[in-house]
Amino acid sequence: MGRSWWGGRGELAFIVVYAVFFYVFVIHRSLQLSHDYHGVLRGLRSGWLANRLNDVSDAQWRNFRQNLPILTAVFGAFTAVASSLRSYYHLKASGMAVVWLLISLVYLLYLHGACVIFIISIASFNFVLVKDIPLPLLVTLRMISFGYDYHWSYQQTRFDQEKHIRSCSVCKSGRNCYFHLQERSLQGDKFLFTMYLCYLVYAPLYIAGPIVSYNAFASQLDQPQNTHSTRDVVFYGLRWIFALFLVELMTHFCYYNAFALSDIWKQLPAVDVFIIGYGVLNFMWLKFLLIWRYFRFWSLVNGLDSPENMPKCINNCYNLESFWKNWHASYNKWLVRYIYIPLGGSRTKVLNVWIVFTFVAIWHDLEWKLLSWAWLTCVFFVPEMLFKSAANTFQVESAVGKFVFRELSAVAGAVTITCLMIANLVGFVVGPSGINLLFSRFLRKEGVPVLMGMLFTFYIGTKLMFHIRDASQSKG
Repeated sequence: MGRSWWGGRGELAFIVVYAVFFYVFVIHRSLQLSHDYHGVLRGLRSGWLANRLNDVSDAQWRNFRQNLPILTAVFGAFTAVASSLRSYYHLKASGMAVVWLLISLVYLLYLHGACVIFIISIASFNFVLVKDIPLPLLVTLRMISFGYDYHWSYQQTRFDQEKHIRSCSVCKSGRNCYFHLQERSLQGDKFLFTMYLCYLVYAPLYIAGPIVSYNAFASQLDQPQNTHSTRDVVFYGLRWIFALFLVELMTHFCYYNAFALSDIWKQLPAVDVFIIGYGVLNFMWLKFLLIWRYFRFWSLVNGLDSPENMPKCINNCYNLESFWKNWHASYNKWLVRYIYIPLGGSRTKVLNVWIVFTFVAIWHDLEWKLLSWAWLTCVFFVPEMLFKSAANTFQVESAVGKFVFRELSAVAGAVTITCLMIANLVGFVVGPSGINLLFSRFLRKEGVPVLMGMLFTFYIGTKLMFHIRDASQSKG
C-alpha cells in the first residue's frame, strides 16, 4: 500500500506541493537578498521595470541586449533583400550562396573592419587544403564540418535513407528533418568555393550559431526548409519575446549574477549560497536560450533550419548525458558527428569523454578554470556511465525491484544535479579557487543541514522529472 501510494498519484501530489513551496521560498529569499545588498553589488544599472535597478553585470547579455534593436533592423533588411532576390530571379543554391556571401561580407566588414581580409585568407587556405589533402584542417568548427562532409561524400555512406524515412514522422510526411539533411551525401557541385565561404560567414548564424553541418546548410540553401510552417516560425518568435520578458523580470528583481561577480556570496550562509548558485545557472540557461533562439529565428525566417540549442529546460535534466544533449545541443550534435564517432563512439566511451570535454574547454578559451570544469565533468560522468551500464545489464522484473531501482535512480539523479551545479559554477562563475570555499561552506556544521536539504530537494525534483517522462511516454 505504501509503495503504491509513493509511486503513484499520492507521490505526485506531494512532489507538486513541495515544488511550489520550494520555489516560493527561493523567490522570496532572492528578492530579500537583492533588496538588502543592492547598494554594494557591481553591475546594476537603472532599469525600466517598476523603478528597479537592472542586473546587467553579465557582459555577454549586456552587449546582446544593447545591440538588439540594431541587430533586428539589420537582419530585417538582410532578409528583405535575400528573399526578394530569390523570388525575382528564382535562385537556387549557387545563386543564393553568392547573395548571402555578399550580404554577410557587408556584415563582417561592420563587425571586423579590415580584419575581414585575414578571415577570408584563412578560410581560402583551408579550402585549398581540404580539396587537395584528405584531412581537414582544425581551424574552426565550420571548416572542420566542411572538410569531413566533403571527404565523406566520396565514401560509401552508412546512412540508410529509406529506413530513416520509414521511422521518421517528419520525413514520412514529405518534409525533411535536420538529421536527414545532415546525413545524406551531397554531389560534388555543392562543394563550391562560394558556397563554402557563404557557409562560414552566413550572417544569421555567424556570431552565436546554432551550429549547422555543411551538408544541412548547402541542402537548405538550394531548397529552403519545409519542416516549420510560417505559423510555426511566427509562434517561435512570440515565444522568444515571452522568454525575453522573463529574463528582464529576473534581472530587475533577482540580482544573481551581480552577487556572483561581486563576491558578496562568500560572506553569506550556505542556504543563500545555494540560492544564488541555483539562480545563476537558471540565468545562464535563459540568457543562452534567448541569444541562440534569436539567431535561429532569423535563420528560419530565411529558410534555413538549424538544431535547437536548448530543447529542454535546465530544471528537467537529471543526468549528465541528458543535460549535455540539451545544453548547446547543436554543438553536442557537432561533437558526436565529427569527434566522438570518428574516435570510436560508444566502444571507447570512457576515454572519448575526456577527449571531447577537453576539446570543448579549449574551444571556449584556454583557461585553467575551463579545463577544471571539463575534467570535473568527466570525473562525474564516468560513474554515471558505469551505473547505466550496470542498470542495463541487470533488468529488474518484480514490483519491489522496480520500486527500489526507481528510488536509487532518484538518489543518483540528486547527486548528479549537485555535481552539475558544482562543475558549472567552477567553470563559469567562481573558478577553481572557489571549490574549497564552496566545500567549506557546505561541509561545516551549519552547512550540512543545507546540503542534506539540497540533496532532498533534487531527489524530489528528479522524481518529478520521472513523472513528466512517464506521462510523455504514455502519450506516445
